Amino acid sequence: MAPQQGRGIAILMTCFAAIGGGLYGYDTGYISGVKEMAGFLHYFGEIQANGKLGLSSSRDSLITSILSAGTFFGSLLAYFVGDFMGRRWGIIIYLGIFCLGVALQTAGTTLPRFVLGRVFAGIGLGGTSTLVPMYQSECAPKAIRGAIVAAYQWMITIGLLIASVVVNATKDRQGPSSFQIPIGLQFIWAVILGGGLAFLPESPRYLIMKGRDEEAMKALARMSGDSTDSPAVATEFSEIAANIHHQRSVGSGSYADCFSMGPGKNALRVGTGIGLQALQQLTGINFIFYYGTTFFKNSGISNPFMISIATNVVNVGMTVPGIWAVDKVGRRALLLYGAAGMAIAQLIVAAVGDTVKVTNLAGQKVLIAFVCIYIAHFAATWGPLAWVVTGEIYPTSIRAKAMSMSTASNWLWNFGIGYATPYLVDSGPGKAGLHSNVFFLWGAFCVICCIYVYFFIPETKGLSLEQVDLLYRNSTIRGSNQYRQKILAENMHDEDTEAYKEAKGVAPTSHLENVSTEDKN
Repeated sequence: MAPQQGRGIAILMTCFAAIGGGLYGYDTGYISGVKEMAGFLHYFGEIQANGKLGLSSSRDSLITSILSAGTFFGSLLAYFVGDFMGRRWGIIIYLGIFCLGVALQTAGTTLPRFVLGRVFAGIGLGGTSTLVPMYQSECAPKAIRGAIVAAYQWMITIGLLIASVVVNATKDRQGPSSFQIPIGLQFIWAVILGGGLAFLPESPRYLIMKGRDEEAMKALARMSGDSTDSPAVATEFSEIAANIHHQRSVGSGSYADCFSMGPGKNALRVGTGIGLQALQQLTGINFIFYYGTTFFKNSGISNPFMISIATNVVNVGMTVPGIWAVDKVGRRALLLYGAAGMAIAQLIVAAVGDTVKVTNLAGQKVLIAFVCIYIAHFAATWGPLAWVVTGEIYPTSIRAKAMSMSTASNWLWNFGIGYATPYLVDSGPGKAGLHSNVFFLWGAFCVICCIYVYFFIPETKGLSLEQVDLLYRNSTIRGSNQYRQKILAENMHDEDTEAYKEAKGVAPTSHLENVSTEDKN
């Protein structure tokens, strides 16, 4: 098999794993519309002051945000499952837990059972949202790793869109089937992903870390389309093994190592990922996808379900330019641009919502237009890039632990925003009554995003995961792009790579990492 065909296999493998993003998107996307269904309110609603069935702020918060509480713990536990069972089988185990949660929700006609189902679904979703991008990052060819991991976010947006379409199609059905159908369809995502993963190879980096070198060589050969004794497979094996050897020489891969201040700058890297995933949520994107239908309805929009579908179409379509640009433009520049664009759009939405009456049709069109512009900037930048960056900045020895913490950060803030939003937006005793002014808050956080990227996010475009480790050890954040170009120009690798190559009978590389203090930028 030709190498190009083999790389095609690696691309297909990692793109297939992106179906896990569809699981994430669909599960988070259906709840906004389901909560407005008459059938759902019949079972879970309460009589409100106006005499109609509805959800109180406390019940609305519980139903929406309890999923994120489950995902938080699922994410934190993913390191244990991913490091001991493997990335691939870890995903399959979490899919089983997710299916249990879906079954409880589908059959649930009482609040406790439905909420319990949301918790189990959350645990499964939290685990897969950690392990799928990790599996993709560890298996994808470095030249297009950004695009492949970004495809995970694209599948999230597709899941959100499909959820909104299904909800719109079933919202007028009589009885519990109106909400049970969109919930039950989640089984399809899980079965497709779990069934496919059963036939895919394990991450070679995980196998090398566990000392299963023979299996790692077979996995690398399968992904590259070469034989196990080919120079290309031996070279890639040597680079990974040398990097893991270096990491073990300076730490054991424990939680303490995640926060060490040594030459690998693990504390900086772990803190960067945790902060980046928190800020992705604080841009306010899930306000639209959790509460968008309710927000548009309260803003005077005549068909809020259709507007929610429109925002999801924008989300899907504008993720595609981000997939293309991530390996062309780079991570750092896109994140800076995206944060600035989101901030401007959100501040305009807040200003329009604050000054224009809900009966003003032109004003409502402007509000919808700038909500879509905001979503477009998020979809092309912060949506996919948060997963790309956190999938590649950690060393292999602590990657599972570090990614579990950064993904848990994403879900923790997802939970906090989901729980607090009704109290921030709604009017009444004990509530802030911000309404559209909440976009001033999201816009302010987007300004903080700009500052954060400038000081904490390096440029890693085109580097292997092992070369990203070299970048952190020998450069600064603001000097990262210059040093990245040097790594690529000189084909720099860890010094120990040669020892592993000699053991495999492979010729030496052109340049070894031996950086003096004057090289550091």
